[in-house]
Amino acid sequence: MLTLAPTPTPFLVMDDLRLTLQTLPPDDRRDLAQFIQWQRRKATGRQDLRLLELLLHAKEYRSEELIGKLYPAEPNPTAYYALRKRLLRYLTDYLLLRQRQYDATAATSVRGQLTLAQYLFGAGVPRLAWNLLRKAEKLAQDNEQYEPLNAVYNLQIQYAHLPHAEPLDAIIERRTRNKKAADEEERASIADSLLRQRLRQARLRGRGAVPADAIVRDIVVEYDLQEAFARSPSLLCRLMSITRHAMLVRGDFTTFAPFIERCYGLMARRHGFAPAHRGYQLRLLYMLAHALYRSRRFAESVAYLEQGLAVLAAAPSRQFADVGPRFTLLLAANYAFLRRNRDSISILEKILRNEPALLPADQLTARLQLTFHYFTEGNFSKANHTLISLDRTDHWLEQNLGLEWLLNHNLGEMLIQLELGNPDHALARLRTIERRLHEQFPATEATAELPAAPVGGPYRSVLHYLALVHEIINDPAVATQPDFAARVARIPAFLSEEHEDLQVLSFYAWLKARVLGRPYQEVLLRLAEQA
Repeated sequence: MLTLAPTPTPFLVMDDLRLTLQTLPPDDRRDLAQFIQWQRRKATGRQDLRLLELLLHAKEYRSEELIGKLYPAEPNPTAYYALRKRLLRYLTDYLLLRQRQYDATAATSVRGQLTLAQYLFGAGVPRLAWNLLRKAEKLAQDNEQYEPLNAVYNLQIQYAHLPHAEPLDAIIERRTRNKKAADEEERASIADSLLRQRLRQARLRGRGAVPADAIVRDIVVEYDLQEAFARSPSLLCRLMSITRHAMLVRGDFTTFAPFIERCYGLMARRHGFAPAHRGYQLRLLYMLAHALYRSRRFAESVAYLEQGLAVLAAAPSRQFADVGPRFTLLLAANYAFLRRNRDSISILEKILRNEPALLPADQLTARLQLTFHYFTEGNFSKANHTLISLDRTDHWLEQNLGLEWLLNHNLGEMLIQLELGNPDHALARLRTIERRLHEQFPATEATAELPAAPVGGPYRSVLHYLALVHEIINDPAVATQPDFAARVARIPAFLSEEHEDLQVLSFYAWLKARVLGRPYQEVLLRLAEQA
């Protein structure tokens, strides 16, 4: 019924300090409190710790309430905001120290060795300093840390005249090669960000708004990235991300899935993924599993998700904590189409109870996804309650998540209300959707540049769908009539294209189930298996 696969989304404005603290697991919360005590050199009674406790409370207090609790005798907003700044500074210092502990093999460790080498050069211990620089160079190379590696080469060049130094010509040659690799990565990063910016407007306007393939091609050529992916996992990940953004606009996952699968397989066979490349490997596995899911290759998607979960299990426990929920949400989505919908519900209910809580965007995705699974089970009351718990206006949804997301949400709400026996509510939602599409996509006459467009534009099939649902609302018995069944089969562009996504399939399955008089879940699975 609704969006199944997790998609990164912007979220609502809230207390950013509280939000950040809420993401900390229990061990880190305890360690942060201890860190603050050490910094203040007092065991108890500090306002810093009191504010930390209040911000970590399950209830979210308004600023006025926090000020009242911290300064009950006389409210002091100035002291309160100074206290917040101090707590944020402690949190920043704590996270920097923790990052040094959990990122000991990456850029942080390289910079640490670089700092020690600089000290040793100044202290007159060049042999040990050069040994450290060689270790830092290898570590940065293995982790594709081009920026700190450039700093290593610059320091080697600075002290190339001292005993135990590498030959200067060799250092300069390696530095030149690294600068080329660094420049390539920077160009890939710029291209990625530029494409995100251009496609965001397309997502807000809905499908078919821009020629996404042309945008990708132009950007990749402009930044000379055609062959770059073959040289490193990080650049492969960047370029797959660029391509995927275009596919998200087009919905063309059946084309993207074999492409990324081929690229991932080639990288795995030719170069493999070292421990330093786990992050890139996980992103590639997720993109691949998501494309396979949207292509209805559910068992294959699960196989790649299980590979990713195995990589996560082998990594340090906190290194990729933000990735785990995305794999779990997509796994639950796949299970629904592998006749394991109850497992999907169990997974989602569990992850929503986890401590620390999911990030707000992940919570929104999980609750929306859970709505679909409840609906599939026929538990319309729970589906409705979960959808209500999202607590977002249509304006917020459209501005933050795009028109297509809003349509999926509203169509789902319409069908839930109809199943709950609230035809008036369902009809009101139906008319809201129709009005929005008529206003945003009015019929246009042909011009010298563009052909004529019918009302609804790229969403004209949604208007046909709504017209059929409207007939069912007026007379539920109409669904069993042969003429109605024939019109359902002729809904334009609903299932005619291979890349039509699962949201569309789920809406069509509900209508088809009414025509056939069969359970919704049975019809949905049959349609998915026929693809």
